[in-house]
Amino acid sequence: MFLYGKTLSIPTVFVSYTGETLDTKSPLLKALKAVDKAATQVCQLFDKDIQHVVASLGAEQEYFAVDKSLFNARPDLVMAGRTVFGHAPARGQQMEDHYFGTIPSRVYDFMRDFEIESWKLGIPVRTRHNEVAPSQFEVAPLFEEVNVANDHNQLMMDVMSRVGEKHNLKILFHEKPFAGLNGSGKHNNWSLITDTGVNLYAPSSSARDNLLFLTFFVTTIKAVHEHADLLRASIATAGNDFRLGANEAPPAIMSVFIGSQMTAVLDELEKKGNVKIEKGDNMYMKLGIDQIPEIILDATDRNRTSPFAFTGNKFEFRAVGGSDNCGIPMAVLNLIVADQLTKFFETVSKEIEKGEEKRLAIVNVLRKYIKESKAIRFEGDGYSEDWVKEAAKRGLSNIKNMPRAIDAYVSKKSLDLFEKYGVKNHKEVEARNEIKLESYLKRVQIEARVIGDLAMNHIIPTAIAYQNKLITNANGLKGLGVDNTAVVATIKEISGHIETIKTNVRQMVDERKRLNKVQDTHKRAIGYCDDVKEKFFDKIRDAVDKLELLVDDEDWPLVKYRITFFKVITLLFKRLKNCSPLGSSFLFAGSQAVTLKQFKDGISNEFRMTPRNKMINSFNKLNLNGTMD
Repeated sequence: MFLYGKTLSIPTVFVSYTGETLDTKSPLLKALKAVDKAATQVCQLFDKDIQHVVASLGAEQEYFAVDKSLFNARPDLVMAGRTVFGHAPARGQQMEDHYFGTIPSRVYDFMRDFEIESWKLGIPVRTRHNEVAPSQFEVAPLFEEVNVANDHNQLMMDVMSRVGEKHNLKILFHEKPFAGLNGSGKHNNWSLITDTGVNLYAPSSSARDNLLFLTFFVTTIKAVHEHADLLRASIATAGNDFRLGANEAPPAIMSVFIGSQMTAVLDELEKKGNVKIEKGDNMYMKLGIDQIPEIILDATDRNRTSPFAFTGNKFEFRAVGGSDNCGIPMAVLNLIVADQLTKFFETVSKEIEKGEEKRLAIVNVLRKYIKESKAIRFEGDGYSEDWVKEAAKRGLSNIKNMPRAIDAYVSKKSLDLFEKYGVKNHKEVEARNEIKLESYLKRVQIEARVIGDLAMNHIIPTAIAYQNKLITNANGLKGLGVDNTAVVATIKEISGHIETIKTNVRQMVDERKRLNKVQDTHKRAIGYCDDVKEKFFDKIRDAVDKLELLVDDEDWPLVKYRITFFKVITLLFKRLKNCSPLGSSFLFAGSQAVTLKQFKDGISNEFRMTPRNKMINSFNKLNLNGTMD
């Protein structure tokens, strides 16, 4: 428990009157109990002193920080959490100069304040840095037990939003707020640690410990292979659909990256599995596992296209979205690993009962798992078309959208798995899927309405007004006998984009009306995905973004990407002759006293409602000269 402001907060679970769980914490706690039990019994094959295994998590939280006034000037950001329109600026992230660069002073002040507030609440934030995209950043904590780490991440996100408001910043956790730039993920760095202090995913100089490490390493890969679709379902959200598969985000195809060195270790173990071990022989040496190189810690993966990567002493689940609750993917990951460890223990125990030497029984099962799970291992470019084709040959799913991905939750295989370990019953799984589908529908509906409203009420009127200016110009040129071909071509081009927008918006509205009559939630969600989002969003956006390059910059109704990323308001007091503080007010010579709150509210309102030239005029009314710097 902890004090949040003046409120005593106690993390808890929610249960219905009929006994079903309603939260994400309950399934997570049950999955953690399952992995503790399964991992402990496997560990005791090696060390009887181990009585308890804890799953640990370090969640890297990525986010965008944008000026609050600029945020309010984008109705799509306000309503949908992402920009539905916006042409890429000339300079985005292609210079690769933002990642780990100098943190802007305004954002640094925000970071310092929210870190202090986080530490007050016991949240062990550890690192801060710029991320790849402009205006994108990351915070990461110390590793903690999964349940506590998840609570802290959820609380930290709230703290960041509250502190951001004090700095006139809006903190965006949406997975893809800006097209063409890095999205925001929440890399889940996960491992298992014994009560004796051993990280089960850390290689060792001890041959016996290396066999323990390989046991958990190989079994985890096998678990991901067996339940890849369920793992994909655990990170499926409307926002993550926009993120997966581009700009350093992993693809929708689940695969495991282990690096060339660990690949060589597994290949060697598989190859030498049939080596005959005589009495007195060093089994570990004969099998090539007497010493696994320590270089692994320094050979961490920079292949950012891998959704599930081994990074030296842990696995990093990179496909989790920036706004997601870690409890959902962590419950699935711990559950599938628990199930595979249980099966491993049962198989090895049977071999031992038949008279097989314990270490050989372990190696034989591992060798079998290595062969069976080889299809899930991939070291190449996850964005390439070659990988899509290769993954299909390997039998790996490529489920690109959320409504289809979460079908894995209600497959017989998954339902049996949840029930076997008491994590969820059938009713709980099906109810949660229904809620997920309803949430998806509402999000796509909102985005479709925002697109229609902005396109018809803001973009098209602005384009027509500019077109009329061009028509006047064209007629003037013609009257002077000057060639107006270029102007007329631009007028026609604008007309074409306007017609494209109007036609597609009307068709999109008709599709929504049709789909709203569909009673089955799953079919309606699939329809909204295929016949609304996939069919119309990009077409309308493409036409609007092309108009952005044609219409006068001063007339364009939306704040552009380049301003959102690179511009801040600078006030130049050039005409200020005298300024003396009056409590919370400032007296400007020759004008009335204006409070700081009135001044800030005035700027915010102007950003939200008017183009840039009117914003500057509003500054001039205050005897100030406003410029964009």
